[in-house]
Amino acid sequence: MKALIFDIGSTFTKGVAYDLDKGEIIGKAKYPSTVNEDVNIGLSKVIDEIKAQTGYDIRDFEIKRATSSAAGGLKIVAIGLVPDLTAEAAKKAALSAGGKVLKVYSYELTKTDLEEISSLKPDIIILSGGTDGGNRYYPLINAKKLSTLPLNIPFIYAGNKDLRDEIEKIFKESNKEIYITENVMPEYGVINIDKVQELIREIFLRNIIHAKGLDKVKEIIEGIVMPTPLAVLKSLEVFADIYGESLLVDVGGATTDVCSVAEGAPTQAGVVWKGLKDPRVKRSVEGDLGVRVSALSLLEVVDEKELKRFLDTSRINPKEKAYFLTKNTGFIPKDNEDLYFDAVLAYFAVKISVERHVGHIEVVYTPMGTLYFQYGKDLREVKNLLFTGGPLIYNPHKKMIIKGAVYSKDEPFVLKPVSPEIFIDKEYILFSIGVISEIDKEKAKELIYRYVEKMGDYYGFEEQKMGS
Repeated sequence: MKALIFDIGSTFTKGVAYDLDKGEIIGKAKYPSTVNEDVNIGLSKVIDEIKAQTGYDIRDFEIKRATSSAAGGLKIVAIGLVPDLTAEAAKKAALSAGGKVLKVYSYELTKTDLEEISSLKPDIIILSGGTDGGNRYYPLINAKKLSTLPLNIPFIYAGNKDLRDEIEKIFKESNKEIYITENVMPEYGVINIDKVQELIREIFLRNIIHAKGLDKVKEIIEGIVMPTPLAVLKSLEVFADIYGESLLVDVGGATTDVCSVAEGAPTQAGVVWKGLKDPRVKRSVEGDLGVRVSALSLLEVVDEKELKRFLDTSRINPKEKAYFLTKNTGFIPKDNEDLYFDAVLAYFAVKISVERHVGHIEVVYTPMGTLYFQYGKDLREVKNLLFTGGPLIYNPHKKMIIKGAVYSKDEPFVLKPVSPEIFIDKEYILFSIGVISEIDKEKAKELIYRYVEKMGDYYGFEEQKMGS
């Protein structure tokens, strides 16, 4: 059985051809995306190149599917009651479905909030709030306000179940498209995001692809089956089935995505788990941390003293170089100075993104003794670190970049993996493995075994594999 899996991105359309019976890649190609004119132009160019490599026509592939992050990706606004509870749960649901969360709102929406939501032009709005049987006021008042927005988009209600009929009536009376699903937080502190994730994907397939003009691909292939970030997350789930609890870092030009498949419970005695518990399968995305489009915003959050540990700022102007990269997003570094600067940016993107993804311990001193509270996931015992993204895959200074994701004694309460095995998506194919996993999970595992390179444990890898 042969499969041809595409990723239609904002910059490039990529294709990977497989012979699944042999468990091997038989062709790879990419071409600048043509979403703004006709998505099928770029798609056809990739198909032509695959045919030149393999001799196979598009009709020779039994499976022809795509993922997409083009046209801004799947843009979502999340609304809840309390910032750290229902609003945060709605955000986690959106991210885990492969969405790009534009903004999170809580409590009662103001006129300014509503104007801002309209200007953001989201693809979906998720309204949550109240545990089941809990708060009624905020979900109802926010539903009434949202129903007046001049937006012809789907709304999802995932709040207090007692209000479902009233909420549905409010939106339908305003001729809005409303979907009702299970509460993202039915009980205090309990996250329930699976149903919301499924619904977001259904809406993406049924509505969003058409709205962005991407359904035209059905003239050539079966269609787009999921957002690209969701495909990558699914590939990590397969990876974790093989190797155990894992953390994935995807460094990009505009964003850095971090995904984990791990319980994250406290690993040391005397630590109390506080706050909203993260789902076992978690995704976070840092929209301000990238090495091209977001290079300047990345430098803004980097401590200047720490930056000077890596760069001679008397000779190099970091902001000047970062500005150049924001204006030349297709720039490919060739000489060692540019490669090294890219690695420094990637290191900080990884370091800060992973810090924001993992949990942390807060120490509280009381007359009764010292208390330790854990917020988020403790990933110190996670044994596998998987990396993807061009800024790492194609850079010789991998040691520096990877170090950003590993536990540091200088920051003992930031709960990063301590001594993980390092894996690299050397063929840049995780998106396609995520798609294949829904067709044949065992074949997806075979491809991970074969093409995701195991580099050894972090400290041995650092000495034996790396040069800087």
